[in-house]
Amino acid sequence: MTGLEELKTKILGALPELDVVIGWEQGYDALNATPLFIRKPEDVERLIIGPLCAHNLATYLPGLKDKKVGIVVKGCDSRAVIELLQEKLINKDNITIFGLKCDGVVNLNKIRKKIGDLGQIRKVVFDSGIITITAGETDHQLKFSEVRMDKCDTCKYPNALLFDHFIGTPDDRQNGIEPEHISDAEFEKMSLEDRFAFWKQEMSRCVRCYACRNACPMCVCRDHCVAVTRDPHWISQENDTADNWMFQMIHVMHLTGRCVECGECERACPMDIPLMLLRRQMNKGVRDVFEYEAGIDPQGKPPLLTFKVEEDNIPEREW
Repeated sequence: MTGLEELKTKILGALPELDVVIGWEQGYDALNATPLFIRKPEDVERLIIGPLCAHNLATYLPGLKDKKVGIVVKGCDSRAVIELLQEKLINKDNITIFGLKCDGVVNLNKIRKKIGDLGQIRKVVFDSGIITITAGETDHQLKFSEVRMDKCDTCKYPNALLFDHFIGTPDDRQNGIEPEHISDAEFEKMSLEDRFAFWKQEMSRCVRCYACRNACPMCVCRDHCVAVTRDPHWISQENDTADNWMFQMIHVMHLTGRCVECGECERACPMDIPLMLLRRQMNKGVRDVFEYEAGIDPQGKPPLLTFKVEEDNIPEREW
């Protein structure tokens, strides 16, 4: 039995007790996947898994917290589920988790940069580390390692960390790689002036569409978001660099100790702004100061949701 067939069998067995199961199905062409909401047995046949299934489906859970929900998760997705449970934004009694191992997911922007606008995609095949994309009558072959998401290159958690059913055999790569990115090291070598100039340039391209916020599984304020509230009125709706930077800094600070680095913000951004650079810098500070990594321990507490009279790595009495 393949992983997909095993997953379908597990979902069919659990579906009578659930209101919906969230997975992925084929999108508008062979290169795109889209979330699938399974409510009846025949919906299961549309289910797919694999490198095209990039969406972090945990984003939907807070909006379905009063329903009995099944969800299919990769490693980074499961970290978001754990973080939502820690903050009591969802109830585990209402959730059935189908865990997968993940070998990485594609970055469509990288594919476009390598082979341009392909038009209608007829077929996509993954085989032995090669992705073959058939557009029209032409086959384009690319190394999967060159077109997958950056987060996948240093992923420490390819297996779902929390699950009720695990599909297939776990990947023994778990916990084997340190989260170090070349772009981070290069950025840290820059002067403060050059860093600020870099971000001013990036923020000048932001169109404030809020796709990064809407795709983030930990952004749960939605209708009460500081970006759109009018009482008080914190940020204008003008699309200028200062307000764009203000929004992004508030966004990243609200994710302090909560961001699981699933990369959905960056994937959703239509302007290809390197938003994960901000989040990784913030997460590095959280690891250094609080020795904490988000979404690993269901019983843990994010550092900014707890209090210690004296933090181990903040020598206040020495100041």
